[in-house]
Amino acid sequence: MSLASSSLKLSNASKLLISILTVLMLVVATGCRKDDAQDTRDASALYNEAKRYLDAQNWGRAVQSYQALTTRFPFGRYSEQAQLELAYAYHKGGIPEAALSTADRFIRTYPSHPNVDYAYYIRGLTNYEQRVGFMERMMPSRVRDRDQTAARESFRDFDELIRRFPDSRYAPDARQRMVFLRNNLSFYELDVARYYLRRKAYVASANRARYALENYPGSPELGNALEILHISYTEMGLPELAEDTMKVLTLNYPDHPYVTGESERGFFSKLWPFGKD
Repeated sequence: MSLASSSLKLSNASKLLISILTVLMLVVATGCRKDDAQDTRDASALYNEAKRYLDAQNWGRAVQSYQALTTRFPFGRYSEQAQLELAYAYHKGGIPEAALSTADRFIRTYPSHPNVDYAYYIRGLTNYEQRVGFMERMMPSRVRDRDQTAARESFRDFDELIRRFPDSRYAPDARQRMVFLRNNLSFYELDVARYYLRRKAYVASANRARYALENYPGSPELGNALEILHISYTEMGLPELAEDTMKVLTLNYPDHPYVTGESERGFFSKLWPFGKD
């Protein structure tokens, strides 16, 4: 076979391949245009499709459908409701960043919307589940050991919901979650305060104890916060503040071990009540 004939065959083969690829591209492009042209559904139909996916807990398809709806129909009541449900789909689908940004965007865009309380609730719930959810179900005591940034944000979100919308249908659940968050956040603050106390960093331990007292009223840890505050003031040479703190502790927690002179003992020492030789 001559070199010229081989080159001719290769050239013909290349032209054939290019022709086939061109035809395939035209078919795909035509199919896409056909699909786009056929999708003439109105906002109501698109919303109903997305809602079916949401009710079926198909979070991925729900997200896609809600996104398609808000893209084609960026305004109107269906789009507004779609944004709220899109935030929920993101939340349940395990995409917390998108859930938070969608809820925030809704709050900024529709601050007086009748369902804006749900956006605040989703924001708080997303932060709550992001930091607490699984750990709370599996090992509740370990929640206190984790980074508390998202827990604080969740607490603030729920608090804002309750302050702005005290009669919201989501307020009761928000209050219950706030109690759990409050108790764990106050415990965390006092755990850090005790660390500073052991290090003899008394200003830092006093600040942490005071922060818990000011920000988490009603926490069962407040007696311990007053104890740490009294010790810190005493060690800093502030007798008047220490005395005032002790008065508050005695008045509100008369049976507290620090008031009665009984030091708190650890778990294993309680199992062995005979003391140390």
